Amino acid sequence: MNDSSDWVEDPGLTEDSEDEFYEHFRFVADKGQSLLRVDKFLVDRIENVSRNRIQLAADAKFIRVNDQPVKPSYKVKPGDVVAVVMDRPRRELEIIPENIPLHIVYEDDDVMVIDKPPGLVVHPGHGNYTGTLVNAIAWRLKDRPDYEPKDPRLGLVHRIDKDTSGLLVVAKNPEAKTHLGIQFFNKTTQRKYVALVWGTVKNDEGRIEGNIGRDPKDKMRMMVFPGGESGKPAVTHYRVLERLGYVSLIECRLETGRTHQIRVHAKYIGHTLFNDERYGGNEILKGNNQAKYRQFIRNCFEVCPRQALHAQTLGFIHPGTGKELFFESPVPDDMTQLIEKWKQYVI
Repeated sequence: MNDSSDWVEDPGLTEDSEDEFYEHFRFVADKGQSLLRVDKFLVDRIENVSRNRIQLAADAKFIRVNDQPVKPSYKVKPGDVVAVVMDRPRRELEIIPENIPLHIVYEDDDVMVIDKPPGLVVHPGHGNYTGTLVNAIAWRLKDRPDYEPKDPRLGLVHRIDKDTSGLLVVAKNPEAKTHLGIQFFNKTTQRKYVALVWGTVKNDEGRIEGNIGRDPKDKMRMMVFPGGESGKPAVTHYRVLERLGYVSLIECRLETGRTHQIRVHAKYIGHTLFNDERYGGNEILKGNNQAKYRQFIRNCFEVCPRQALHAQTLGFIHPGTGKELFFESPVPDDMTQLIEKWKQYVI
């Protein structure tokens, strides 16, 4: 039997990492397995978990059989590989409520929409176990009797990277989490990002397609596998908003949501995000070698000391009312100043 005590908060999705999942439980049905509903199959094998919790996880696409999401009614057969997945490795993790200011653009009994500043880590882990957005949410909701920060049926539905700014939605009850999770999985949400990239993007608009997977030479980076021999399918649509000398301001719409998708696809087509340190955008990739230009770039890096990427819009169907909601976040000051510097440069 396996202990489910570390099956904790939010097996959800994210800007660049929505489909990055880790197995928390894995079972192979033996040769004598009779046909059995997957929810019953898992309840019999995982300690301290209810059948309802399994059903909610299945509804949100987090129960996989042979690597494919299944409904709670799926009948397990001999040889099936049944897995419960989450968006982070297994571990015990206490979510400590912390009084961290949040910019909340909308809130009701079901959902909360937050405009995240750059530099704020979304979820505890990888050396950031406090001071995260999840800790701030736990503080905000700590007086709700039905809120438990480690409950996977509540909380963040998707994430964006630490140094990416912009809009995120939080589910405040299990029904909202399931409803929103399905919208993200089915790609029916409306999300657009604004990015400043190196180089002059030739076409006014375009479609980038290429499987994305972890770089075997650097586990902190992702890469495109153009032949499709590895990674997961990924599609990004872009539109040029403005060409500013040696950089371009673009709008991106995700058809899929892979880890670092915009950052990786931009690099793949030769237009790395400006000041994206992980992917080499913190070097002078376009322009000249004159001292004055080098100083200008250094000043730009100081003005916007992170990848120039902002989750600008977010639209979804309200899980309670069925009404379509749409939010837009202004480009933050650091990116605005950066864009203005380039506009002055090209005059």
